[in-house]
Amino acid sequence: MHSIYQYQEFLSDYLQSQYETKEPRNLYEPIHYILDLGGKRMRPVLTLMSAEVFDADYKKALPAALAVEIFHNFSLVHDDIMDDAPLRRGQETVHEKWNLNTGILSGDAMLILAYQYFEQYEPIIFRDLAKLFSKTALEVCEGQQWDVDFEVRSDVTIPEYLKMIQYKTAVLVAAAMKMGAIIAETSEENANLIYDFGLNLGLAFQLQDDFLDAFGDPETFGKQVGGDIIENKKTYLYLKAVAFSKEEEAQELRRLFSIQPKDNAEKIKTVKELFNSSGASKATQDAIQDFTFKAFQTLDKMNIGSDKKALLKTFGENLMGRKV
Repeated sequence: MHSIYQYQEFLSDYLQSQYETKEPRNLYEPIHYILDLGGKRMRPVLTLMSAEVFDADYKKALPAALAVEIFHNFSLVHDDIMDDAPLRRGQETVHEKWNLNTGILSGDAMLILAYQYFEQYEPIIFRDLAKLFSKTALEVCEGQQWDVDFEVRSDVTIPEYLKMIQYKTAVLVAAAMKMGAIIAETSEENANLIYDFGLNLGLAFQLQDDFLDAFGDPETFGKQVGGDIIENKKTYLYLKAVAFSKEEEAQELRRLFSIQPKDNAEKIKTVKELFNSSGASKATQDAIQDFTFKAFQTLDKMNIGSDKKALLKTFGENLMGRKV
């Protein structure tokens, strides 16, 4: 097994080896640009790690890992267009650097390129990877649509919110891990268990992201703290706060999440106080812990060595211990 940093390096080297100058340049240069912005590349790292957990050489998993990374970045290109976001990882977004049409078309091309990487596998593995990928890609789109729908709804429930983040975020984490298992040709039971591990870890990860958005350290979080509050996003924190608050406080929360003042400082301060006083902050931290423990429970059933289980558990603990 290798370290997270090593997997990131392996993927980066493989990505660079795939670049070639192709025409039309305005289609392919934006693809290289977004992929070169980097990030932690957690999802493709999980594909490489999962392959080695089930005793395959990580090199065999590189094409699938890159497919996962290309797909993830395709979704970011289109998300940035939908959100009219000016920055991604501190740099100009594709549609800002080029234009809207280029962003749409380059994103479309990335989805197709991702599929092409599965063609490097034998027919049976190709079939299983493509089926999982198609299912996951559609679920990510469904999750994104629910996220958009929830922005204008005042009756979003906690089960609906959890389903939205499962589809928008967690299924790709889960699929990335299962792809490694498919490539390693492990048992179907192991492949399903590693999927469940990734799914629960992905849910915990997204809930923690929601929590850090409100309560993270501005110096290390990497995004504007309070961004979800400014955008009136009905996160798990918000939904729990409304559910736990007395009617007067719940009404105040609803009011705050219906306005967009020029100066958001007071709004953010008041909302965070209500998150804390209602018990929503603790409930969210408890949910993060619950989903993390659910992920760890799947490890007990997995037919792998104790050293591999320990490695996956350490990865999960490090992920949940992040402050950024």
